[in-house]
Amino acid sequence: MEVRTILVEPKNEENVGAVARVIKNFGFSDLYLLNPPDIGKKAFSVASHAYDVLNACKVVNSVEAAIANSAIVAGTTSKHGISTNKHLRMPFFSPRQLKKKVENKSGVLSVLFGREDIGLLNEELMLCDIIVCIPTSPDYPVMNLSHAVAVVLYELSEVGTASGGLKLAGVEAKERLLIHIKTFLDEIGYRAHKKEKTLLMLRRILGRVELTAREVKTLHGIIRKAEWKIGEIGTQEDNNVDSKEPDELGEQENEDIKI
Repeated sequence: MEVRTILVEPKNEENVGAVARVIKNFGFSDLYLLNPPDIGKKAFSVASHAYDVLNACKVVNSVEAAIANSAIVAGTTSKHGISTNKHLRMPFFSPRQLKKKVENKSGVLSVLFGREDIGLLNEELMLCDIIVCIPTSPDYPVMNLSHAVAVVLYELSEVGTASGGLKLAGVEAKERLLIHIKTFLDEIGYRAHKKEKTLLMLRRILGRVELTAREVKTLHGIIRKAEWKIGEIGTQEDNNVDSKEPDELGEQENEDIKI
């Protein structure tokens, strides 16, 4: 599985250089930067012999652009959830558990690392299939950015060198499925105040089960069948009402005439 490291709005170029060095340390090369600072001499100095990683990095202006063509999107956080009712940061995986999750899989694993001060925003975490949290001391859980990247990439280093494996559906295909599910929830009158949390829960479920493209198509088919059946029942009910109304009116009219 290919591993893509994504830095979301890093604050200073030295951290970017340090991350580039870590990426090369563990045999990776794919670095995406979302709205980074200017990358200059300081970054290249810290990167040392990983200047090729910096030169080849891709600069994007949205998370959606950064995770394009991914099979799994993992967001990192130092503040994991403590209750299964808090779907934004639950359930969470350690880097080692993430490694086991993606072993023998094919595609791109995108790992998002947040800002040095505030990490990833809630709306960014909502785009992630999996939440990753490095087990650290509760007294001081927040790690330096490049250190956090090093821990995660160390665990993934063997996965990144493996080839073949089960090919997973891309993020775009799963996003279309979620949109289809949202439309279906609207069609069945799902309660609006529950919809956002339900969709987030479903995103986490779909992220954990590692869907293939064929499985995504199958789920689309099931939903379409349900939509068709609901529509058919609705049409039958409408037709029954329409067919009954003239009869009932006719009987009333006849009774009025008889009277």
